[in-house]
Amino acid sequence: MKSNYSTYDFEKSRTRIKDILDASDTSFEEVVSIPSRDKLTFNNGFYVTKTSALFVDIRSSSELPKKYRRPTLAKIYRGYISELIAIINGDPYCAEVNINGDCVWGVFDSQYQNQINSILSTSAQISSFIDYLNCRFNKKGIDPISVGIGIAFGRILMIKAGYSGSGINEVVWMGDVVNEASNLCAYGNKRYYDNETMISEIFYNNLNDHNKSLFTWNLNRSCYHGNIINTDMNDWLENNNCK
Repeated sequence: MKSNYSTYDFEKSRTRIKDILDASDTSFEEVVSIPSRDKLTFNNGFYVTKTSALFVDIRSSSELPKKYRRPTLAKIYRGYISELIAIINGDPYCAEVNINGDCVWGVFDSQYQNQINSILSTSAQISSFIDYLNCRFNKKGIDPISVGIGIAFGRILMIKAGYSGSGINEVVWMGDVVNEASNLCAYGNKRYYDNETMISEIFYNNLNDHNKSLFTWNLNRSCYHGNIINTDMNDWLENNNCK
């Protein structure tokens, strides 16, 4: 959110806080699919009952500034972030893409099994893209990166937050599904017993039988995990000596 300077007014601040805290709980409507962000105001919100969240984060990213000069670091992050956004945004059921540092994450409609399987396919594209990116990094003398991918299914609260009247606002997503996907992402590739993609038990239960077969139970994390790839992308990597 870009700043647009305006002197702080404590009196107006008190009014805004009163309006926020006095808002009726009935202004938070429960819906099945993610509504347009245009329907949000500073006084309402939506509980979306069937959504999924997918998080991707670089492992040991705090070490990167110690290894590379800033121009190289910028190239690493630009290449990584731009294409993760492209992949997540390419899922037809994705409603929102977010960036938080080197974490890229998306929120998806998940009413039907085909939508949930689509999200898993998106995560497979991400995994294979990281393999490709590391191949390109190697040609430039850059060490490979490792990521964790976390996916969860559940209920989410969607609200508009910001400074009313300023044009500075953003959609905020809250709820167990966001927290769980973020935590699962943090487990991905973290220890020797952790695979790259970590999914919640509820998300796993909603997959088709073939996709379920790609995962095993991770006793240490109480979730399912696997190393899944996009076969077409993987074939290209092998045919072009990028494995």
